[in-house]
This record gives sequence, structure tokens and C-alpha cells, in this order.
Amino acid sequence: MNPTALIADDEPLLRHALVRLLAQAWPELDVIAQARNGREAVEYFEAKRPDICFLDVRMPGMSGVEAARFIGNRAQLVFVTAYDQYAVQAFEQGALDYLVKPVESVRLTATVARLKERLRLAEPGHDMAALLDQLEARLRKGSAPANLHWVRVSVGRSLRLVAVSEIDYLRSEAKYTLVAWRSGGEAREGLIRTPLKELASQIDPTQFARVHRSAIVNLRSVDHVTHGENETASIYLKGRTDVLPVSRSYLHLFRQM
Repeated sequence: MNPTALIADDEPLLRHALVRLLAQAWPELDVIAQARNGREAVEYFEAKRPDICFLDVRMPGMSGVEAARFIGNRAQLVFVTAYDQYAVQAFEQGALDYLVKPVESVRLTATVARLKERLRLAEPGHDMAALLDQLEARLRKGSAPANLHWVRVSVGRSLRLVAVSEIDYLRSEAKYTLVAWRSGGEAREGLIRTPLKELASQIDPTQFARVHRSAIVNLRSVDHVTHGENETASIYLKGRTDVLPVSRSYLHLFRQM
């Protein structure tokens, strides 16, 4: 009989992406349930009893850690997290399996190998209650939100999952934010509903800079800066014809360029 799995994540795109990656890394694995939150994960687990549960740490209502308390040693548990490296140490020190969003195929392959071995040996779980207590304590200690790693962008009638590292710039567009990124070297654009001000607090400040009240640029995408009159400047981007304005308030970021 093939091994079975449950996936719990409140983001449908990430749920479906993990299903696709698992189909490639472990074709024999049957994903028999997909839950949108911890409560559903527990309900599906009790009804279907999968061998493995992939649980998003942060979900509305019941979290993945809370769901894991109900499941305990009755399944192999793998946490999926968008937490930063400090919090990831909580998983490593707690001897719990984890995957960092967005899930990479190489990392998933290593996790699959460990899971296969545990199932083959019918290896019992660790003292799950104690491990989860340690995990929650460390996550609370390092509970500052992680930088955003991806955004869901509307392109026409489709929805794309875009890595933040691929974004060239963000610009306010009425009630939306325009996202300009590149995929396979090709310049692309789409819209999201999240306000620019909110995005500014979620992206890596060492990589992105506010250059205007309506624009944020990826510093790695800047080709050159031309200084203008009245303490203003214009940013020219690599591989794009777009030109971004730099207002007086942010000109100090480019004094030496």
C-alpha cells in the first residue's frame, strides 16, 4: 500500500505547489487530503489517518503547531514555515522536520528521503509534547515577522506566484500596487491589492528602498541614476525601459551614484 499524506496550508497556491513538488519527488505518495487550516487538518486526520502531515505553522484559527498537538505521534509531521532563520533554528534544535517557503525541490528531496526511512523502520516519533513546547517557546522569542518571500500577482485573468527576489520595483496604481518583475529574463507586470505602504514593511530593507512616496525599487535592479534639477533624480533599471523618479526625501540614498 502506498504511503499517504495530508497537506494543511491556508494559501491555495502554496498547497497546490507542494502537491506538484511531492508528485515529482515521491510519485508513490498519495496526497489524500488538503486542509485550509489547523481545525480542518485535525478533522481530515481523524477521518483518513494519513501516514504523513505537512502542516503550515501559521494558519488562521488553529495553527499548525496546535494541530500537531492533536495528531501527536500518530503520523510523521513536517512543518512548513515562512519564518526567518532565527525561528528555523527552533525546528532544528527540536529535531522536527521542516520546509521553508517557498519550498525548493532539493530541500524537499532530502525531507522525502528521511520520511521514507522512518516509515520503513516504523520509527516512533519523539516526545512530541515536549518538542512542541520547545518549538512554541522559541517561536515566541523570535516572533518578529519574517520578510515577505513571494506575492500573488494578478496578470489578466490569471494569478501568478512571484518571488520577491525577482521583483524590479513596486509602484502605487490607484487602489492597487503594480508589481514589475522578470521571469526567464523577460520583463513582466501585474497587480496586487496590498497597499505599497503595507508592502514596504514586509520586504527586505537591505534589498529594497523607497525612492518616492509611490515607488519602491530593488537596489539590485538599478542600472544607473541620473540627477536632475531641484534635488531630484531618475532611476534607470537593468533590462527595462521604465524610469522611476526619486523624490527629494529619498535622494540621499543615491548621493554617490
